[in-house]
Amino acid sequence: MTAKRETSRALAWAVARERAHAAAVPTPATRVALGAAAGLVLAEGLVTAGPMPAFDTAAMDGYAVCGAGPWTVVGAARAGRPWDGGWMELGCAVGISTGSVVPAGAWAVLPVEVAVLSGAGLVGPGLPRGRHIRYAGEDAPAGAVLAPAGTRAGPALLGLAASCGYDELLVHRAPIVRAVVTGDELDRRGRAGAGRVRDVLSPLLPSLVQAMGGRLESVVHAPDHPDSALGAAVDAAGAADAVSGVDSGADPGTDADVAADVIVVGGSTSVGVTDGLRRLLAERDARWIVDTVACRPGRPQVLARLRGGPFVVGLPGNPFAALVAAYTLLEPLLGGLSGRGLPALPQAPLLSPIQTSADQTRIIPVVWDGAGVRMLGTDRPAFLNGAALADALAAVPPGAEAGQPVPLVTLRG
Repeated sequence: MTAKRETSRALAWAVARERAHAAAVPTPATRVALGAAAGLVLAEGLVTAGPMPAFDTAAMDGYAVCGAGPWTVVGAARAGRPWDGGWMELGCAVGISTGSVVPAGAWAVLPVEVAVLSGAGLVGPGLPRGRHIRYAGEDAPAGAVLAPAGTRAGPALLGLAASCGYDELLVHRAPIVRAVVTGDELDRRGRAGAGRVRDVLSPLLPSLVQAMGGRLESVVHAPDHPDSALGAAVDAAGAADAVSGVDSGADPGTDADVAADVIVVGGSTSVGVTDGLRRLLAERDARWIVDTVACRPGRPQVLARLRGGPFVVGLPGNPFAALVAAYTLLEPLLGGLSGRGLPALPQAPLLSPIQTSADQTRIIPVVWDGAGVRMLGTDRPAFLNGAALADALAAVPPGAEAGQPVPLVTLRG
């Protein structure tokens, strides 16, 4: 039985990203404490329960004043201790701290820097009504949606949620990712010996998956021989009782009892005699979603889904090609599983002259140079020097010319 491929030729790079995102269904939603929600995606909008601010508040340290002045100071309002004098009368002033409740009847807040106090008497420049007062509901009325579902919870959003009175957020569970790195030629530590290469994917994947919104639960290694080794490793990675722990130094996860949402296979994606991933997917009657992408580097990348099981993302063995494939397929897939939309990529003029292909998108590391970007290093598939220092990967379409705006994939890790 052969795998059912949804494409018979290499997909355009932009189409592959779209297809990877569209294949995903968001993970189940769960309520978590604010402190545990960082990096997760809202499953429902963040809504104000009441007006923000909840009361008229001082925007400056100084004096709440009523009338045009001069004024007589009759009390003070401090954070957590409102003035208890009732309605302010004309000619009165109340000392006030930033963020404190503005007394009823106040016209404005006179900043301390321009106030002149003599005993209980106060003088200062005239102020228009409302100056330096933040009125209740000025930032947002009750029932306002401050962040829609699909928003990733970063530090500012968590602070915003706290200011709205939230203790928990309804978020999508982070997609569970397990990785299988293949190759008989790999050395896992130190400098690679003659005829061998250092395993780069194992230390690269934990931070990459985390930056993309997933949780890498394990990295295991599978030899090229025997052929059954890859299948056994994939089966073990997909199981709900898989052993958790990342042997590249990342902290182990806590979801070892949850079946993987995604299995990343590093290497074994081409058609050589030792490349078994495509054969394995055919044997398992996997549903093909992307079968090679018309880009350089990273062409032999794969996205499929095992019947009744997880997605399988196949990354080329060369490090830069693997990174390109991860940003092409894995990032949009994890975004869809996390409940995020697929954002439009920013664009900037490419200032470096490069040779383009007639039928492939060329992926190159770039750095900002004013309003445009310049190529950094090379796009050789095995070398990460450019990508390690780059601000973004530029997806240069076929036939593009220097100075033409090109899509940018910003690098997060």
